Amino acid sequence: MHTNVAEDTSGDIQAELSSSSFEKSVKARQLLLEMIHRAGSGHIGSSLSCVDIMSTLKFGEMNWTAQQDRSDSDVFVLSKGHAAPAWYAVLMVSGELSTEYLGSLRKIDSPLQGHPDRVRNSLVDVSTGGLGQGLSVAIGRAHAKTMKNQQSYVYCLIGDGECQEGQIWEAVMFAGARGIGNLVAFIDCNQSQSDGPVSEVLDIGPIAPKLAAFGWHVQTVNGHCHEELREAVHMARAETARPSAIIAITRKGHIDAGTVACRGEHSGSLSPEEVQQFTELLGARL
Repeated sequence: MHTNVAEDTSGDIQAELSSSSFEKSVKARQLLLEMIHRAGSGHIGSSLSCVDIMSTLKFGEMNWTAQQDRSDSDVFVLSKGHAAPAWYAVLMVSGELSTEYLGSLRKIDSPLQGHPDRVRNSLVDVSTGGLGQGLSVAIGRAHAKTMKNQQSYVYCLIGDGECQEGQIWEAVMFAGARGIGNLVAFIDCNQSQSDGPVSEVLDIGPIAPKLAAFGWHVQTVNGHCHEELREAVHMARAETARPSAIIAITRKGHIDAGTVACRGEHSGSLSPEEVQQFTELLGARL
């Protein structure tokens, strides 16, 4: 099943969308909470930690729309594919995915699978889910664009727990050695993974000097600050001779500065009362 730009019948949800990436990220969080609540399960903590990254890209920095051929436009690879609900929510806010699908997350044959599935959903650039693989695909897409003289970028979102995968570091080595300058990788450093804190499961240590040693341009930012994220993207695109990494310091389950959902756990679901509480809290910020 493929989804295309929707003529959405759920006008109450998508009415009066703001042009601000921050305000749109707030709306995406509301939709994400409802989506996972209706499904009864989902990677809520991991999805909430990266909504601001996706919103900053989608609503201002990335040349990506549902109508564009990805061979000409930018490409987005969600390597940490379990955070797919965040991408779906952002696309609902943009109006490119109908909110009629809100209740279909993780259902069989739904375009909203638990991990991105480009066979069922044409708004997914790359099917992901096997951790560690997305960066390699992103490098291949970026290298192909260079060979075809295409002036566009590939953005890849990786988890910090995912950086325990050996394939990540093979890809990092290759991109640095080949000077893949149209590649921008975000590392969502929420300091936690399915089995516990990253530092306790398998400490990856400081990531920035490792990436720099492989020839990458590296920045570290507050992953919930849209201004810092935007500035980092601008600086990354100015680095044309080497790949760029933006290490985004985030929190799992981030609702706002003082609130996290599900105690910051990797996955889970919320009660109807919690959904209402968080939705109202987010609504007060609009």
